[in-house]
Amino acid sequence: MTMINRKTALLALFSAVSAFTLGQTAWAAGEDTTAPPKKTQTSTECKDGQVWDEKKKECVNAKKSGLDDDILFKAARELAYAGQYENSLKVLDAVKDQNSARILNYRGYAHRKAGRMELGMSYYKRALQTDENYILARSYMGQALVEQGQIEEAKAQLIEIRDRGGENTWAYRALLETLGGVRHY
Repeated sequence: MTMINRKTALLALFSAVSAFTLGQTAWAAGEDTTAPPKKTQTSTECKDGQVWDEKKKECVNAKKSGLDDDILFKAARELAYAGQYENSLKVLDAVKDQNSARILNYRGYAHRKAGRMELGMSYYKRALQTDENYILARSYMGQALVEQGQIEEAKAQLIEIRDRGGENTWAYRALLETLGGVRHY
């Protein structure tokens, strides 16, 4: 193998590893966005801020449950996707880390979907202040901007998602679709 071929091969390998690493970073930032959550007893049986406790096999009060933040987050996300926005917010209230980007983002999502656009936007902004690379918040914010007729601002969020390595993620595709499925850059 000549020196030029080795350099070309090393450059190609470096590029592939870099693309993979960026993709993994974007994936981690949006890991909870690959598909809508599956319905469980949390969204089909539990009411008024309750979540399904798999160990107890019953609905429990999220605040008194002792369940960890990941379980509560997944339950709140499931409730939000099921259109149970107030229940989702009650479950989010039980999370210990109230300042994580994912919690702030889903507060924004639940408020926006419940018709409180301004409050939802404030939570998306707080999520991005916490983690500017949290591409799901950028996607949801962009979708909200489209709903408000602020297309250029939504396009800017699409570009931000792309530039942060998120072009092959659900967050990017969802915002792109909201913008009519056409890349605007």
